Amino acid sequence: MVPAKKSKRKSKRVSKKLKKSKSISMDTIEPKAVNESDWWDSFWHKNSSIPGCSIPSDEAEGFRYFFRVSKKTFDYICSLVREDLVSRPPSGLINIEGRLLSVEKQVAIALRRLASGESQVSVGAAFGVGQSTVSQVTWRFIEALEERAKHHLKWPDSYRMEEIKSKFEASFGLPNCCGAIDATHIIMTLPAVQTSDDWCDQENNYSMLLQGVVDHEMRFLDIVTGWPGGMTVSRLLKCSGFYKLCEAGDRLNGNVRTLSDKIEIREFVVGGVAYPLLPWLITPYESNGLSDSMSDFNAAHEDARLLAVRTFLQLKGGWRILNKVMWRPDKRKLPSIILVCCLLHNIIIDSGDQLHPDVALFGHHDSGYTDQCCKQVDLRGRTLRENLAKHLKHCKDIGLSK
Repeated sequence: MVPAKKSKRKSKRVSKKLKKSKSISMDTIEPKAVNESDWWDSFWHKNSSIPGCSIPSDEAEGFRYFFRVSKKTFDYICSLVREDLVSRPPSGLINIEGRLLSVEKQVAIALRRLASGESQVSVGAAFGVGQSTVSQVTWRFIEALEERAKHHLKWPDSYRMEEIKSKFEASFGLPNCCGAIDATHIIMTLPAVQTSDDWCDQENNYSMLLQGVVDHEMRFLDIVTGWPGGMTVSRLLKCSGFYKLCEAGDRLNGNVRTLSDKIEIREFVVGGVAYPLLPWLITPYESNGLSDSMSDFNAAHEDARLLAVRTFLQLKGGWRILNKVMWRPDKRKLPSIILVCCLLHNIIIDSGDQLHPDVALFGHHDSGYTDQCCKQVDLRGRTLRENLAKHLKHCKDIGLSK
């Protein structure tokens, strides 16, 4: 009995030693408490004078150039994903100095990959890491931000919606307008075994669709993605949760505006000719044989609708991975990449950063694509459009009489 007892005490001592050893071992593999500006100093020194690139000489602007966000917003993004990136330390993320990549450097790698759209090899070379590290870091960042930044892309509450409607009316003269809607193609190549007519769009590109509803500040309020590019935009709309919620009366169902000229206007969004004319989605008049009031309405409608076009130009210009032809992406992962780019776009706005117009694409976000045209017309949508045109004419007449 005595030896057994002694053995037990010995076992406890051994166990304590093992625990102590494990603790020490964990300390050695966690990121060291180093100055987190070290990664930036090294990156800036290496990449600030690349031939042929108009990189700002000011470091703060240079930071925005490479990562699309200010240092303050970058720190905020790091705070969102830090727990996830630290709690699941990946294998192989050891840099050439023999220590784990800091959270800041991981976020920088991921942002640069998404912002530039450059190859994983090129991005890795800029940071002194390998291609596999860039791949692993970027995907882990996408998973973390997708989960932690959901609050940056949500449908507005009633208070916020009133502000949006007020801004649209002040800017475009459209009362009770809640946003603008548009869609774009994310082009990709696919291996032969995955090609199908579903993914081949009208311009013979393989693509995935992204639809977004935006507010007056070019913030995404709702998106849907993951659907194949072979669909029409009107079909994409009807497959979206946004459509189902609006049809069920769970969205765009706020207060009806009764205007001074006794016209009632419900909540709605504006969209282009590719969309159907619905009670809550207003499209322009066809361009033939328009009266003056119709032309005036179309002009106001187009100014408001262009907010969505400009938003996609900014999104695909700022996060260039969405504008370049993606080489054989995993179609199950691509929606997450698209969503995270939309989240980053919104985070910039929500953080008070400026969207940089110099990175936006020129022309149209679907360059080379011809406009689709949907002929579906709901009579209630037609009535609302007529009432809006009458209201704009009424406001114009009052303005002329003053």
